[in-house]
Amino acid sequence: MFANQRRSEILHRVQEQKTVSVNELSEQLNVSAATVRADLNTMEQQGLLTRTHGGAMMKEKDDIDKKYAVREKKHRSEKQRIAAAAFEYIEDDQCIILDASTTCFELAKFIKESTKRLTIVTSGLTTATMLKENPNLTVIIIGGIVRSGSNSIEGLIGHELLKKVNVDILFTSAYALNAADGLTDFSLYEVELKREMVATARKTIALIDNSKLGKSSIATFAKIEDIEQLVTDQALSTELEARLDDAKVLVDIAN
Repeated sequence: MFANQRRSEILHRVQEQKTVSVNELSEQLNVSAATVRADLNTMEQQGLLTRTHGGAMMKEKDDIDKKYAVREKKHRSEKQRIAAAAFEYIEDDQCIILDASTTCFELAKFIKESTKRLTIVTSGLTTATMLKENPNLTVIIIGGIVRSGSNSIEGLIGHELLKKVNVDILFTSAYALNAADGLTDFSLYEVELKREMVATARKTIALIDNSKLGKSSIATFAKIEDIEQLVTDQALSTELEARLDDAKVLVDIAN
């Protein structure tokens, strides 16, 4: 089992059981206690859980509640440049998906102020609330689970809806993007839904600011081959640029 797969399983157990011990994880995953401790330490640094004596527990609610608000303010100028560039790929009468990311929320601001007639499918509560004010837009929110402190709909309850709409473009962001893993995120529940979005859309455009490049997280929702276009705000590493070029992914660096 690879490290990302192992950590994904650990996170799943923490979310289900609320607390886990190093010894039980070591036994269940068939790895050493030292490996488990290293995984838990890494996952704590990523903000995925809280370490305890002998194990780990879910993050406190206050930490979760602050999470979206904090992310919304981080790298805002970069996200705005990326959103402005991404807006140029949207045409009248299209059906597009916007995920619940803060970068897609910046894109939604451009859409709200435009005169384009569009159908917007979204898993973002804040995004849907804002876009419904524009009479040119038909806004469809994906059904699912809303967790405390989250802006996102999670889970696969909205799977049937996605099968009934013809989606021209999915705009999505991620916790991280690297050459080996593609687009990754830390919420297993949100990743499930994002995989369905990628499978539904005719075209996937990834909106990734420089703070996410070259990093990785728990679970992959789109491999490099699943992406048609990347919009970012700075030059890419040689490795990532070569991998995207091999997969014929178009790259747009927003100024």
